[in-house]
Amino acid sequence: MMKVAVIGCTHAGTFATQATLAEHPDWDITVYETHDNLSFLSCGIALWVGGHVADPQKMFYSNPEMLAQAGAHMKMQHTVLEADLDQKILRVKNLVTEEETTEKFDKIIVTTGSSPVIPPIEGIDNPNVKLCKNWAHANELKKSAPDVKSVIVIGSGYIGAELAEAYATTDKQVTLIDALPHALGKNFDPNISEIVEQDYRDHGVTLALSEKVVSFSGTDQVTVKTDKNEYTADIAILCVGFRPNTGLFKGQVDMLGNGAILTDEYMQTSVKDVYAAGDSAAVHYNPTQKADYIPLATNAVRQGLLIGRNIETPTEKYMGTQATSAVELFGRTYSGSGLTVEGAKVRGIEVATTTLEQDYRPDFMPSTTPVLMNLMWDPKTRQVLGGSFTSMYDIAQAANVISMAIQTKMTIDQLAMVDMFFQPNYDQPVNYVNAIAMQAVAESK
Repeated sequence: MMKVAVIGCTHAGTFATQATLAEHPDWDITVYETHDNLSFLSCGIALWVGGHVADPQKMFYSNPEMLAQAGAHMKMQHTVLEADLDQKILRVKNLVTEEETTEKFDKIIVTTGSSPVIPPIEGIDNPNVKLCKNWAHANELKKSAPDVKSVIVIGSGYIGAELAEAYATTDKQVTLIDALPHALGKNFDPNISEIVEQDYRDHGVTLALSEKVVSFSGTDQVTVKTDKNEYTADIAILCVGFRPNTGLFKGQVDMLGNGAILTDEYMQTSVKDVYAAGDSAAVHYNPTQKADYIPLATNAVRQGLLIGRNIETPTEKYMGTQATSAVELFGRTYSGSGLTVEGAKVRGIEVATTTLEQDYRPDFMPSTTPVLMNLMWDPKTRQVLGGSFTSMYDIAQAANVISMAIQTKMTIDQLAMVDMFFQPNYDQPVNYVNAIAMQAVAESK
């Protein structure tokens, strides 16, 4: 019987375990997870803090019992101390009994996820400096929310941006700090970021952009000192990104510079019979056709499923990702897929870009509202490389259209002529995605 170890069980680990058991119900699969829970959707933390989650238990879509019923040996609150990937030997500690065991396997699935980036800043261990990643962090933030009157959020990626909004809309005094010049600066270009920045100001949020945190101090409250100013609040929440939790495997498998494990199209690492998925692994980023680190639950789920399908025989290739995402802030939707202009610049990719703003549906309707759009493409091949949208209308699904365009190597000419419906409730005779592609074509001539 094939013996398989799964190290870590949030999204990638959960789906890899389910998919492997579905394909091979007779295999002996052992799951090692440090926490006492699994499958927590951390993207819901800000919604919970803001009072938009009816039942926090529904932020878990699986549990140890479900995987055990499917046939896995669940070793919750167990941490892997050592992993010899070549020999497939693990040394594991039971965190409850402190007992240590060593076991050999035929195959190993590395789904150890990521850890919040905790920069080596003076005073970072201040008890009023909080993290936002797992169920314990979520509970702490939710529990403290009624008593907290002021909050400093550090980092304005999606998690930080949503937390800042959640606290602002529940009458807290909020300061949002980021070293980048714009909020959501890694997700959108400045013309879209400036809209959310104005919404923050309109809701009383203090923006501290282009400011780098240099120290934390204080006892009852926390004072955050930046290279330009000082801010004091009841708590500060660190949301400055994630890094792969792969220290155990350093020097054993091929990795990106940040520790993300590289895999082939079938999710196998550079070591035979060792697979990796989720936040511990790199992804194939289709806009650049290169390996990249993009820790998203959507990537983790797909990679986990593929491990199950490929663990015996390479069968189904990973299609790669466009890093498609969306967020709602202050009633406005932001969505995007692929490269931004700034993202292209950082990766050394040349892109052409066009911007268009138009009402999403005809003016003869009782109401309408503008959609602001950016489209990025390769000036040589004309292939679509990215797109982003914002509107008070729900344009979230437009990002999925751009994602498919990038995935299928569609040109701006093709996207301009893709068949999309017209119905006055929803769009113009020329759908807004067609419209920006048409403008790109016109500007490219």
